[in-house]
Amino acid sequence: MSELAASLLSRVILPRPGEPLDVRKLYLEESTTNARRAHAPTRTSLQIGAESEVSFATYFNAFPASYWRRWTTCKSVVLRVQVTGAGRVDVYRTKATGARIFVEGHDFTGTEDQPAAVETEVVLQPFEDGGWVWFDITTDTAVTLHSGGWYATSPAPGTANIAVGIPTFNRPADCVNALRELTADPLVDQVIGAVIVPDQGERKVRDHPDFPAAAARLGSRLSIHDQPNLGGSGGYSRVMYEALKNTDCQQILFMDDDIRLEPDSILRVLAMHRFAKAPMLVGGQMLNLQEPSHLHIMGEVVDRSIFMWTAAPHAEYDHDFAEYPLNDNNSRSKLLHRRIDVDYNGWWTCMIPRQVAEELGQPLPLFIKWDDADYGLRAAEHGYPTVTLPGAAIWHMAWSDKDDAIDWQAYFHLRNRLVVAAMHWDGPKAQVIGLVRSHLKATLKHLACLEYSTVAIQNKAIDDFLAGPEHIFSILESALPQVHRIRKSYPDAVVLPAASELPPPLHKNKAMKPPVNPLVIGYRLARGIMHNLTAATPNTTAPGVQRSDPGCALVPAVHCRRGHRHHGRRMRRGLPAARPGQDVRVAVAVVAPSAPVAETVRGDAPDLSRRVADAVQQAEVGDGAAAGGKPRARAWLNGRHAAKSP
Repeated sequence: MSELAASLLSRVILPRPGEPLDVRKLYLEESTTNARRAHAPTRTSLQIGAESEVSFATYFNAFPASYWRRWTTCKSVVLRVQVTGAGRVDVYRTKATGARIFVEGHDFTGTEDQPAAVETEVVLQPFEDGGWVWFDITTDTAVTLHSGGWYATSPAPGTANIAVGIPTFNRPADCVNALRELTADPLVDQVIGAVIVPDQGERKVRDHPDFPAAAARLGSRLSIHDQPNLGGSGGYSRVMYEALKNTDCQQILFMDDDIRLEPDSILRVLAMHRFAKAPMLVGGQMLNLQEPSHLHIMGEVVDRSIFMWTAAPHAEYDHDFAEYPLNDNNSRSKLLHRRIDVDYNGWWTCMIPRQVAEELGQPLPLFIKWDDADYGLRAAEHGYPTVTLPGAAIWHMAWSDKDDAIDWQAYFHLRNRLVVAAMHWDGPKAQVIGLVRSHLKATLKHLACLEYSTVAIQNKAIDDFLAGPEHIFSILESALPQVHRIRKSYPDAVVLPAASELPPPLHKNKAMKPPVNPLVIGYRLARGIMHNLTAATPNTTAPGVQRSDPGCALVPAVHCRRGHRHHGRRMRRGLPAARPGQDVRVAVAVVAPSAPVAETVRGDAPDLSRRVADAVQQAEVGDGAAAGGKPRARAWLNGRHAAKSP
């Protein structure tokens, strides 16, 4: 290590063996004129052929300078690479617009006995609004990149001692894989002080055949906590409770159990945490597990006008790095160079400083959905911002590949949205009206799509919210079974195993092509609604709908078209059905309560806001630290489920 490069911020990392070409493009870009493909013998070294060009203007190896300029004390960073062979290293940076600027270049000649160390310091002052830094290697002879990384010019403040929390529910194989990844990289392994696994399922992690080997490498750092299924919020709350009570860890890292981890991401969020100007939450971005070269979302905010989470302003959504590299001139790639500010980070990977956890306390007991958004909003209200750091990421199932807006999770989406809105409601009446209008619009859409069970459980969500925070906390474990019982009474919640059980749709050009003329759109919509208000007739088809066998009813034909975005996930999960003769009665039954209930929400919002805030404070019980002003555990997670060693 040189005197200039004092503290590692992020390493140059290479793809795992056998990764497909599109995933390789997350790590390196190779010129099409290269005679042979570069080979990575390890995750941190690369062999490059003679007269070749390799660029590290990639998601994992370019340096997100604007984020370090905005949020940390670093004034400059140093690129340091160790290479053998003869060639040249050129360093580039970009503006927030994506415009590329050459910084400087260095020729090098290194031998196996004495590798060349090439260093370049880059001042961060120009990166206020956006921009990345990266380097390219051009070779004269065969070159080996032995190591590389981006460094701070001063030692990292504080200590590195992470408590990793991985709540799990009936995913023993996924959880074991996550545990194995934590110790696969020595640098990651040495900064982990504790691993906390709340096991809420019936299929236990410790019963998996690969668990003993994974647990042995963690040793006494690993603790397993069996508890009832309290959802993700209950699992993460247990993590925070155990981390604060039973460890001296300075960082609490929340991770999902069903992710694919890039281990260096842990070191990157840790580095930003340590160099931060003030305590803050640092999260990783999410790559699409099924389309691994796709960055699913850059960052998220809560739209206060309707109180709904959404992509942050100017964020790029579902970006495919295999098609549009970071330094591409395409308008989509240019968006990646602008710094994105967020309200919160999803808990697939999110680091919370101990100081923040001690001041804010536990996550809300919401089972699933909105607990991460609430915590980010609460942190901001206490002066602790959140950053979603590019280049630090995991792979996770994209929410666009799920039906969670219409299945049982729709209950938690709406109920918890109302709870969190009440927590953070700042007074303007228009904000509540916007939320109510947004919900009524969604209700009409669900009815037009024959999604009656969704409307029914959303009505229950509103009822439970209006019953008050005390009621919501009391049904933490019972809400999900109740939702499942409600859904079973609605025909659209019944699924058919395959499209082959349905007769062919009516293939008319008008039915298969979406209209673009506003008048035609209105006509089609009105016609569809009128059709939905008629009694179902077995074994018939109509434009825009697909008829099922006797005993089943309408499925929107557009959902069954192979090219439609809903087709794949409906094929995986089955097709919804509805019984003949019930469509009108079911529609009226579920829509009747919606409007008056929504009006009640609008009128009661101020009172509910105060009650929720009071209940959150009262729901905390002392655990022996109350007198010292330390955080307290909630009554619903009061340690009644004892920790068990692996």
